[in-house]
Amino acid sequence: MTLPPEPARLITLLEQAGFSVYVVGGCVRDSLLGKQPEDWDLCTAATPQQASEILHSAGITVHETGLQHGTITAVIDGKAYEITSFRCDGAYTDHRRPDSVQFTQNLHEDLARRDFTINAMAFHPQTGLVDPFGGQADLQAGVIRCVGEPAQRFAEDALRILRALRFAATLGFAIEENTAQAAYHAREYLLHIAHERVQVELTKLLCGSHAHEILLAHREIIFAVLPELAPLNGFDQHTPWHCYDVYEHSCVAVQHVPPTPALRWAALLHDIGKPACFFMRDGTGHAHGHPAVSVQLTLQVCERLKFSRKLTQQVHTLVEHHELRLLEDDVAPARLRRLLGKHGGNLLLQLLQLNRADVCAQHPDKLYRLENFEPIQQAIEQLIAEQSCVTRAQLAVNGNDLMALGLRDKQLGQALDELLHQVIEGKLPNEREYLLTHIQQSRSD
Repeated sequence: MTLPPEPARLITLLEQAGFSVYVVGGCVRDSLLGKQPEDWDLCTAATPQQASEILHSAGITVHETGLQHGTITAVIDGKAYEITSFRCDGAYTDHRRPDSVQFTQNLHEDLARRDFTINAMAFHPQTGLVDPFGGQADLQAGVIRCVGEPAQRFAEDALRILRALRFAATLGFAIEENTAQAAYHAREYLLHIAHERVQVELTKLLCGSHAHEILLAHREIIFAVLPELAPLNGFDQHTPWHCYDVYEHSCVAVQHVPPTPALRWAALLHDIGKPACFFMRDGTGHAHGHPAVSVQLTLQVCERLKFSRKLTQQVHTLVEHHELRLLEDDVAPARLRRLLGKHGGNLLLQLLQLNRADVCAQHPDKLYRLENFEPIQQAIEQLIAEQSCVTRAQLAVNGNDLMALGLRDKQLGQALDELLHQVIEGKLPNEREYLLTHIQQSRSD
């Protein structure tokens, strides 16, 4: 491992003052995986007050971000570095954070309180890797394993349950059997966790390259925090269009959209309203009107888990319009222009991705429609590149032009809508002369 200059400087400053110090946790894990760490965290034998004084004396800005848990944050060139004192944790009565901490001089005691072996490693540029719990071996084997007794780790901090699933989904690792069993039995503890923290972990999980495998393998844990999904589990759709139950269909769809939060959440929730709308007719299942119910349940999830306003709107819109059926055999250019004017280019391309994922999660006999994906994507991208006229604002005439012809009030809006319709349908070119001539002829008629 090669440390960047900033954490190396922090190590030097604390060591020169007589305190042992290491980089620790995720940065060590990611470095051993050959990835560039996003953050560099340190642990030290110095108390927060001692570390703060040492760094202040060196001209480094320090913020007291978590003194009750032994953490300060040093800021160098605008980048933050968390520094936590070696500690042992007291009891966890809220299943999230220790009621008290006790500082120690022993690095191994500090590593023993951490969640998983792959996160319980420390590194020093001179002395090398410190790995008392076999984290490097578990990295090589692709295993998520708790440090110590799994049941105790999850009882202390229930968020570790979702972190285990998240690491498995993002790294493609297996969850060690005892760890998985303990997570299953401790899943009700997740009800004690702040909804914002649950949302953050679920979003990271959903954006993982192995998300659908984890969603299927640990569905009972998922239902503990997303009870709206439980009715989908085992729900047979009774239709030749589908070979999966609704929950399996949704999980497979997740895997077939790009790993962005809005698309992954929309893929997971798009059919959440189907059980409430389901009925049988002539031996075939139907769920007419389910997008509207899916939207209401989606908003319920977004509100409870404290989604941002922007993410809520994105997911809501994708779920609401997920049945555009853009991959049918013949999508007329005029329809694409109308949809582009209604939704905008970015959203329409996202809806196309969601349509594609929906088809990928249907019966194999229906996958022939995927042949239409690239041509339709290219057609939409071409319309965007050409800045095709799909809104009033893009028309070659405006309200002032029509007022000069004598139109007033409601007539203006009606005329602009008529011109836009003619242009979108390909019946008129978006050229000033043609548009004004059309309006004059319409008035004379």
